[in-house]
Amino acid sequence: MSALCYNKGCGQRFDPENNPDDSCTHHPGVPVFHDALKGWSCCKRRTTDFSDFLSIAGCTKGPHNKEKPLEPVKPDVKVSGEKKELEDLKPKFNEYIIQAPKPVEFIQRPSADEPLVNLQRKVAPSLNQALEKLRLAEEANHIEEKEEEGSEVKVGTACKNGGCMKTYNGPKTDEEMCLYHSGVPIFHEGMKYWSCCKRKTSDFNTFLSQEGCNKGSHQWRKDTGNKVAPCRFDWHQTGSQVTLSIYAKNSNPQLCSVEANSVSLKVHLIFEGEKEFELSLSLWGVIDVSKSVVNMMASKVEVVMKKAEPMSWARLDLPPPKPTNEMKENQDGQNVTVQ
Repeated sequence: MSALCYNKGCGQRFDPENNPDDSCTHHPGVPVFHDALKGWSCCKRRTTDFSDFLSIAGCTKGPHNKEKPLEPVKPDVKVSGEKKELEDLKPKFNEYIIQAPKPVEFIQRPSADEPLVNLQRKVAPSLNQALEKLRLAEEANHIEEKEEEGSEVKVGTACKNGGCMKTYNGPKTDEEMCLYHSGVPIFHEGMKYWSCCKRKTSDFNTFLSQEGCNKGSHQWRKDTGNKVAPCRFDWHQTGSQVTLSIYAKNSNPQLCSVEANSVSLKVHLIFEGEKEFELSLSLWGVIDVSKSVVNMMASKVEVVMKKAEPMSWARLDLPPPKPTNEMKENQDGQNVTVQ
Protein backbone atom coordinates (compact mmCIF):
# COMPACT_ATOMS: atom_id res chain seq x y z
CA MET A 1 0.00 0.00 0.00
CA SER A 2 1.28 3.47 -0.85
CA ALA A 3 1.46 6.19 1.82
CA LEU A 4 1.45 10.00 1.57
CA CYS A 5 4.68 11.79 2.46
CA TYR A 6 4.18 14.72 4.87
CA ASN A 7 7.64 16.25 4.44
CA LYS A 8 7.36 19.93 3.52
CA GLY A 9 7.49 20.49 -0.25
CA CYS A 10 7.07 16.78 -1.14
CA GLY A 11 3.48 15.55 -0.94
CA GLN A 12 4.22 12.45 -3.06
CA ARG A 13 3.01 8.90 -2.40
CA PHE A 14 5.60 6.20 -1.67
CA ASP A 15 5.99 2.55 -0.75
CA PRO A 16 6.91 2.27 2.97
CA GLU A 17 8.68 -1.02 2.23
CA ASN A 18 10.93 0.71 -0.34
CA ASN A 19 12.00 4.01 1.24
CA PRO A 20 15.75 4.68 0.75
CA ASP A 21 17.49 7.55 2.50
CA ASP A 22 17.58 9.74 -0.64
CA SER A 23 14.08 9.07 -2.01
CA CYS A 24 12.50 12.33 -0.77
CA THR A 25 13.44 15.90 -1.76
CA HIS A 26 11.97 18.33 0.76
CA HIS A 27 12.43 21.52 2.81
CA PRO A 28 13.60 21.08 6.43
CA GLY A 29 12.93 24.76 7.17
CA VAL A 30 9.75 26.79 7.65
CA PRO A 31 7.85 29.03 5.18
CA VAL A 32 8.83 32.73 5.30
CA PHE A 33 6.47 35.52 4.11
CA HIS A 34 8.02 38.99 4.32
CA ASP A 35 7.50 42.18 2.28
CA ALA A 36 5.34 40.29 -0.26
CA LEU A 37 8.22 37.83 -0.84
CA LYS A 38 7.67 34.13 -0.16
CA GLY A 39 10.25 31.39 0.38
CA TRP A 40 11.68 28.80 2.77
CA SER A 41 14.07 29.56 5.63
CA CYS A 42 16.39 26.79 4.40
CA CYS A 43 16.70 28.23 0.84
CA LYS A 44 17.69 31.61 -0.56
CA ARG A 45 15.15 31.68 -3.41
CA ARG A 46 12.26 34.16 -2.98
CA THR A 47 9.21 34.84 -5.16
CA THR A 48 6.12 37.09 -5.09
CA ASP A 49 3.76 34.45 -6.50
CA PHE A 50 2.21 31.85 -4.19
CA SER A 51 2.07 29.18 -6.94
CA ASP A 52 5.80 29.66 -7.61
CA PHE A 53 6.46 29.37 -3.87
CA LEU A 54 4.63 26.01 -3.76
CA SER A 55 6.68 24.75 -6.72
CA ILE A 56 10.11 25.61 -5.24
CA ALA A 57 12.04 22.32 -5.32
CA GLY A 58 13.26 20.93 -2.02
CA CYS A 59 16.85 21.53 -0.97
CA THR A 60 17.42 18.44 1.20
CA LYS A 61 17.24 14.72 0.48
CA GLY A 62 16.11 12.06 2.93
CA PRO A 63 13.56 9.29 3.44
CA HIS A 64 9.84 9.90 3.00
CA ASN A 65 7.79 10.57 6.15
CA LYS A 66 4.33 9.05 6.58
CA GLU A 67 3.68 10.58 10.01
CA LYS A 68 1.00 13.28 9.76
CA PRO A 69 1.78 16.33 11.93
CA LEU A 70 -0.60 16.92 14.80
CA GLU A 71 -3.04 19.83 14.68
CA PRO A 72 -2.22 22.48 17.31
CA VAL A 73 -4.64 22.28 20.24
CA LYS A 74 -6.63 25.40 21.00
CA PRO A 75 -5.85 26.39 24.60
CA ASP A 76 -8.52 26.52 27.29
CA VAL A 77 -8.57 29.25 29.92
CA LYS A 78 -9.50 28.43 33.52
CA VAL A 79 -11.64 31.03 35.29
CA SER A 80 -13.13 30.54 38.81
CA GLY A 81 -12.49 26.79 38.66
CA GLU A 82 -14.31 26.33 35.33
CA LYS A 83 -12.80 25.93 31.86
CA LYS A 84 -14.11 28.30 29.26
CA GLU A 85 -13.20 28.82 25.62
CA LEU A 86 -11.42 32.02 24.69
CA GLU A 87 -14.43 33.04 22.62
CA ASP A 88 -16.63 32.94 25.73
CA LEU A 89 -14.32 35.42 27.49
CA LYS A 90 -14.62 38.09 24.82
CA PRO A 91 -16.76 41.07 25.89
CA LYS A 92 -20.31 41.01 24.57
CA PHE A 93 -21.85 44.11 23.03
CA ASN A 94 -25.41 44.86 22.08
CA GLU A 95 -25.72 45.97 18.48
CA TYR A 96 -28.01 48.86 17.59
CA ILE A 97 -28.80 50.07 14.07
CA ILE A 98 -29.44 53.79 13.83
CA GLN A 99 -31.41 54.79 10.76
CA ALA A 100 -30.31 58.13 9.37
CA PRO A 101 -32.63 60.32 7.30
CA LYS A 102 -32.47 59.80 3.56
CA PRO A 103 -30.21 62.18 1.59
CA VAL A 104 -33.10 63.35 -0.55
CA GLU A 105 -34.56 65.12 2.51
CA PHE A 106 -31.54 67.44 2.58
CA ILE A 107 -30.32 67.95 -0.98
CA GLN A 108 -31.48 66.89 -4.39
CA ARG A 109 -29.59 63.72 -5.37
CA PRO A 110 -27.58 64.29 -8.57
CA SER A 111 -27.88 61.95 -11.53
CA ALA A 112 -25.70 58.82 -11.58
CA ASP A 113 -25.01 59.52 -15.27
CA GLU A 114 -22.65 62.39 -14.46
CA PRO A 115 -19.17 61.78 -15.99
CA LEU A 116 -16.62 60.08 -13.72
CA VAL A 117 -13.41 61.96 -12.91
CA ASN A 118 -10.12 60.71 -11.43
CA LEU A 119 -9.73 61.56 -7.76
CA GLN A 120 -6.63 63.30 -6.42
CA ARG A 121 -3.93 60.78 -5.51
CA LYS A 122 -1.23 60.72 -2.83
CA VAL A 123 1.44 57.99 -2.87
CA ALA A 124 3.23 57.18 0.41
CA PRO A 125 7.05 56.74 0.39
CA SER A 126 6.62 53.28 1.96
CA LEU A 127 4.72 52.15 -1.16
CA ASN A 128 7.50 53.34 -3.49
CA GLN A 129 10.07 51.39 -1.44
CA ALA A 130 7.94 48.22 -1.49
CA LEU A 131 7.37 48.51 -5.26
CA GLU A 132 11.14 48.80 -5.83
CA LYS A 133 11.70 45.52 -3.93
CA LEU A 134 8.97 43.87 -6.01
CA ARG A 135 10.52 45.18 -9.23
CA LEU A 136 13.90 43.62 -8.41
CA ALA A 137 12.25 40.28 -7.51
CA GLU A 138 10.18 40.31 -10.73
CA GLU A 139 13.27 41.02 -12.84
CA ALA A 140 14.98 37.96 -11.34
CA ASN A 141 11.89 35.83 -12.05
CA HIS A 142 11.64 37.26 -15.58
CA ILE A 143 15.18 36.13 -16.36
CA GLU A 144 14.32 32.58 -15.25
CA GLU A 145 11.09 32.61 -17.30
CA LYS A 146 12.94 33.80 -20.44
CA GLU A 147 15.38 30.93 -20.12
CA GLU A 148 12.46 28.48 -19.95
CA GLU A 149 10.36 30.20 -22.65
CA GLY A 150 10.33 28.43 -25.98
CA SER A 151 12.07 25.36 -24.60
CA GLU A 152 10.48 22.01 -23.86
CA VAL A 153 9.08 21.31 -20.43
CA LYS A 154 11.85 19.79 -18.33
CA VAL A 155 11.36 16.60 -16.36
CA GLY A 156 10.78 17.51 -12.72
CA THR A 157 8.94 20.80 -13.47
CA ALA A 158 6.18 21.33 -10.89
CA CYS A 159 2.58 22.04 -11.92
CA LYS A 160 1.72 25.73 -11.51
CA ASN A 161 -1.93 25.07 -10.54
CA GLY A 162 -2.58 25.91 -6.89
CA GLY A 163 -2.53 22.88 -4.59
CA CYS A 164 -1.20 20.43 -7.22
CA MET A 165 2.02 18.68 -6.16
CA LYS A 166 2.59 16.72 -9.40
CA THR A 167 5.78 17.09 -11.44
CA TYR A 168 6.37 16.56 -15.16
CA ASN A 169 7.70 13.06 -15.94
CA GLY A 170 7.21 13.01 -19.72
CA PRO A 171 4.29 13.30 -22.19
CA LYS A 172 2.29 10.68 -20.30
CA THR A 173 1.99 13.10 -17.38
CA ASP A 174 -0.28 15.34 -19.50
CA GLU A 175 -2.81 12.49 -19.68
CA GLU A 176 -3.21 12.50 -15.89
CA MET A 177 -5.98 14.51 -14.25
CA CYS A 178 -4.88 17.58 -12.25
CA LEU A 179 -6.55 18.14 -8.87
CA TYR A 180 -6.08 21.81 -8.01
CA HIS A 181 -7.56 24.79 -6.15
CA SER A 182 -9.08 27.48 -8.36
CA GLY A 183 -9.20 30.03 -5.54
CA VAL A 184 -6.52 31.88 -3.63
CA PRO A 185 -4.86 31.01 -0.28
CA ILE A 186 -6.24 32.92 2.71
CA PHE A 187 -4.46 33.32 6.05
CA HIS A 188 -6.74 34.94 8.65
CA GLU A 189 -6.62 34.87 12.46
CA GLY A 190 -4.27 31.87 12.52
CA MET A 191 -6.40 29.80 10.12
CA LYS A 192 -5.27 28.77 6.64
CA TYR A 193 -7.56 27.75 3.76
CA TRP A 194 -8.32 28.11 0.04
CA SER A 195 -11.12 30.51 -0.91
CA CYS A 196 -12.67 27.89 -3.25
CA CYS A 197 -13.35 25.16 -0.66
CA LYS A 198 -12.71 26.79 2.77
CA ARG A 199 -11.35 23.67 4.52
CA LYS A 200 -9.77 25.55 7.42
CA THR A 201 -6.73 24.40 9.39
CA SER A 202 -4.24 26.05 11.70
CA ASP A 203 -1.31 23.87 10.57
CA PHE A 204 0.64 24.96 7.48
CA ASN A 205 1.70 21.41 6.51
CA THR A 206 -1.92 20.23 6.61
CA PHE A 207 -2.91 23.23 4.46
CA LEU A 208 -0.26 22.35 1.84
CA SER A 209 -1.39 18.72 1.71
CA GLN A 210 -5.08 19.52 1.10
CA GLU A 211 -6.23 17.80 -2.11
CA GLY A 212 -7.58 20.12 -4.82
CA CYS A 213 -11.33 20.61 -5.21
CA ASN A 214 -11.27 21.13 -9.02
CA LYS A 215 -10.29 18.83 -11.88
CA GLY A 216 -8.48 19.87 -15.06
CA SER A 217 -5.20 19.73 -16.97
CA HIS A 218 -1.73 20.37 -15.58
CA GLN A 219 -0.13 23.76 -16.24
CA TRP A 220 3.65 23.57 -16.55
CA ARG A 221 4.28 27.24 -17.41
CA LYS A 222 3.26 30.27 -15.39
CA ASP A 223 0.29 32.31 -16.62
CA THR A 224 1.60 35.87 -17.13
CA GLY A 225 -1.81 37.54 -17.34
CA ASN A 226 -3.49 39.47 -14.53
CA LYS A 227 -5.51 37.37 -12.11
CA VAL A 228 -8.79 38.65 -10.68
CA ALA A 229 -8.42 38.32 -6.91
CA PRO A 230 -10.76 39.01 -3.98
CA CYS A 231 -9.77 41.85 -1.70
CA ARG A 232 -11.10 42.72 1.76
CA PHE A 233 -12.44 46.24 2.30
CA ASP A 234 -14.37 48.17 4.95
CA TRP A 235 -15.43 51.76 5.68
CA HIS A 236 -15.94 54.27 8.46
CA GLN A 237 -17.20 57.84 8.64
CA THR A 238 -16.92 61.10 10.53
CA GLY A 239 -19.25 64.08 10.40
CA SER A 240 -17.58 65.46 7.27
CA GLN A 241 -16.12 62.50 5.34
CA VAL A 242 -16.41 58.79 4.50
CA THR A 243 -13.26 56.62 4.28
CA LEU A 244 -13.19 53.39 2.26
CA SER A 245 -10.17 51.16 3.08
CA ILE A 246 -9.21 48.50 0.52
CA TYR A 247 -6.54 46.09 1.83
CA ALA A 248 -4.61 45.63 -1.43
CA LYS A 249 -0.87 45.41 -0.74
CA ASN A 250 1.67 47.11 -3.00
CA SER A 251 -0.79 48.63 -5.51
CA ASN A 252 0.85 50.03 -8.63
CA PRO A 253 -0.11 53.75 -8.91
CA GLN A 254 0.60 53.81 -12.65
CA LEU A 255 -1.86 50.98 -13.37
CA CYS A 256 -4.58 51.84 -10.81
CA SER A 257 -7.54 54.17 -11.26
CA VAL A 258 -10.13 55.53 -8.82
CA GLU A 259 -12.94 57.49 -10.46
CA ALA A 260 -16.06 59.07 -9.00
CA ASN A 261 -18.92 61.46 -9.54
CA SER A 262 -21.26 62.87 -6.91
CA VAL A 263 -23.04 59.55 -6.25
CA SER A 264 -20.89 56.80 -7.83
CA LEU A 265 -17.44 55.29 -7.23
CA LYS A 266 -15.41 53.00 -9.51
CA VAL A 267 -12.13 51.42 -8.31
CA HIS A 268 -9.66 49.40 -10.43
CA LEU A 269 -6.48 48.19 -8.71
CA ILE A 270 -3.46 46.16 -9.86
CA PHE A 271 -1.61 44.94 -6.75
CA GLU A 272 1.11 42.47 -5.74
CA GLY A 273 2.42 42.39 -9.28
CA GLU A 274 -0.37 40.76 -11.27
CA LYS A 275 -3.51 40.63 -9.10
CA GLU A 276 -6.53 42.65 -10.21
CA PHE A 277 -9.45 43.99 -8.16
CA GLU A 278 -12.49 46.00 -9.26
CA LEU A 279 -15.27 47.63 -7.24
CA SER A 280 -18.24 49.73 -8.40
CA LEU A 281 -20.56 51.38 -5.88
CA SER A 282 -23.67 53.53 -5.99
CA LEU A 283 -22.99 55.66 -2.93
CA TRP A 284 -25.63 56.09 -0.22
CA GLY A 285 -24.97 59.82 0.07
CA VAL A 286 -23.55 62.63 -2.05
CA ILE A 287 -19.84 63.55 -2.12
CA ASP A 288 -17.77 66.53 -3.19
CA VAL A 289 -15.43 65.05 -5.82
CA SER A 290 -13.09 68.07 -5.89
CA LYS A 291 -12.29 67.65 -2.17
CA SER A 292 -11.97 63.84 -2.16
CA VAL A 293 -8.58 62.11 -2.28
CA VAL A 294 -6.98 58.65 -2.66
CA ASN A 295 -4.15 57.69 -0.27
CA MET A 296 -2.02 54.83 -1.63
CA MET A 297 0.08 53.00 0.98
CA ALA A 298 2.07 49.76 1.04
CA SER A 299 -0.59 47.90 3.05
CA LYS A 300 -3.82 49.39 1.67
CA VAL A 301 -5.57 52.01 -0.47
CA GLU A 302 -7.76 54.60 1.25
CA VAL A 303 -10.48 56.51 -0.62
CA VAL A 304 -11.35 59.56 1.51
CA MET A 305 -14.63 61.04 0.22
CA LYS A 306 -15.75 64.50 1.35
CA LYS A 307 -19.45 64.59 2.20
CA ALA A 308 -21.46 67.20 0.31
CA GLU A 309 -23.44 67.78 3.51
CA PRO A 310 -22.47 66.92 7.15
CA MET A 311 -24.89 64.06 7.81
CA SER A 312 -24.59 60.42 8.90
CA TRP A 313 -24.71 57.69 6.24
CA ALA A 314 -26.78 54.62 7.13
CA ARG A 315 -24.54 52.47 4.90
CA LEU A 316 -21.81 52.86 2.28
CA ASP A 317 -23.81 52.03 -0.85
CA LEU A 318 -27.43 51.97 -1.92
CA PRO A 319 -29.13 48.55 -1.98
CA PRO A 320 -30.02 47.20 -5.44
CA PRO A 321 -33.47 48.31 -6.64
CA LYS A 322 -36.30 45.87 -6.01
CA PRO A 323 -38.21 44.59 -9.06
CA THR A 324 -41.59 46.26 -9.48
CA ASN A 325 -44.71 44.09 -9.62
CA GLU A 326 -47.26 44.96 -12.28
CA MET A 327 -50.72 43.52 -12.78
CA LYS A 328 -51.43 42.39 -16.33
CA GLU A 329 -54.60 40.87 -17.75
CA ASN A 330 -54.13 37.64 -19.74
CA GLN A 331 -56.20 36.38 -22.64
CA ASP A 332 -58.74 34.71 -20.29
CA GLY A 333 -59.42 38.00 -18.52
CA GLN A 334 -57.58 36.97 -15.35
CA ASN A 335 -55.12 39.27 -13.58
CA VAL A 336 -51.57 37.92 -13.32
CA THR A 337 -48.49 39.43 -11.66
CA VAL A 338 -45.57 40.31 -13.96
CA GLN A 339 -42.16 41.05 -12.46
